[in-house]
Amino acid sequence: MNQKKSDPNNKIAAENRKARFNYEVVDTYEAGLQLTGTEVKSLRGGHANIAESYASVEGGEIWLINSYLPEYLQANRFNHEPRRRRKLLLKKKEMAKLGQAVERQGMTMVPLKIYFNDQGRAKLLLALARGKNLGDKRQSEKARDWDREKGRLLRDKG
Repeated sequence: MNQKKSDPNNKIAAENRKARFNYEVVDTYEAGLQLTGTEVKSLRGGHANIAESYASVEGGEIWLINSYLPEYLQANRFNHEPRRRRKLLLKKKEMAKLGQAVERQGMTMVPLKIYFNDQGRAKLLLALARGKNLGDKRQSEKARDWDREKGRLLRDKG
């Protein structure tokens, strides 16, 4: 058997686990991040946080706001600011589509995860999402609990 070794480049640096609970994801986009060298080193350490962050359209460009990438300790005076705004790299058509959806349909752009792709480049999985209300959250929680219970029943009886 040929087992594939896990690629060290292809790893998740930060994940927003609450996003799928709070938002109904309509569409996802893969965006590049414009980062400095110390930010990339810090991301590889895996202590980034995008739980409270969001994306916004400003001046025809899309920015990631309020994401936290801790300072890289070995960089001393050449370090970056941990909560600075980072530009997202998308195609013009994708930017236009996202901007229109946010403007017209009242959707939000929520970052789901930051990861390194096969080439070792940092990418952001950006979701175009609609906010869930309390009833929707309860419904999804009930469905998840039932699926878990159904799995247990099938495993025990089956």
